[in-house]
Amino acid sequence: MNYFNIGKKYTRKEIRKELGFAEPEKIGGIWSTGYLQHEDEFFVFTNISTAGRTGHDYGNRLDEDLLYWYTKRNTTINSPTTQKLISGKFPVHVFIREDSNDPKFEYKGLGVVMDYEDGAPVAVTWKIISLSNLSAVKNQTVERLKFLEGKKISKKVNVYERDPKARKACLNHYGYTCVVCNFNFEEKYGEIGKEFIHVHHEKELSRIDDSYEIDPIEDMKPVCPNCHAMIHRKRPAYTVEELKNKLNSKLYNS
Repeated sequence: MNYFNIGKKYTRKEIRKELGFAEPEKIGGIWSTGYLQHEDEFFVFTNISTAGRTGHDYGNRLDEDLLYWYTKRNTTINSPTTQKLISGKFPVHVFIREDSNDPKFEYKGLGVVMDYEDGAPVAVTWKIISLSNLSAVKNQTVERLKFLEGKKISKKVNVYERDPKARKACLNHYGYTCVVCNFNFEEKYGEIGKEFIHVHHEKELSRIDDSYEIDPIEDMKPVCPNCHAMIHRKRPAYTVEELKNKLNSKLYNS
């Protein structure tokens, strides 16, 4: 397994040289793309909040040690490359840059899958770690994938938002009015709207592990379907307060 210095910047040519390529300056083909497999390793080259030369622009974001990242267009979770990429069987080296015109990428470390969402492209959340022990990386990834499979009940909704006990405790505390826009379905539609509301789970699945115990008051909030959809318009999702501020700012300036 090849090692790079965390925090150091490398061009693709320099990376190829480190890997022992006879002609490292030749970087066409897969080496000019956003990610690739070389032997038993993957290399991810990520533009943070910028569009790459290949048009790969889906709002990749780095939030502390979490990288919110998208695969190539028209790639799904069932793609053989994607399956290998998130399997944990291969180390995934993560390189980032903020300027797509800068030939150098900063090496952040190895990526462990924390969450994924199928689509075209696939949305993957990586936890960046500095472990050099490949078996530890594999074990973390395998255990995390087991956890995700146990928690996910659809592509976009996790079990916490469907937990009847947690939902009831949340709504007993907050009521059935949207905490973002103050819309109440019973007030608007009468009897048919009584006790209708979505419940949003604020703590991202990527930040949850087996030790997590849900707090229905702190972690869950009642929101109308429109606000719920707006919350998930980006990754990481907007917080309730962020969306409230956007709405209030829009109303104030209108």
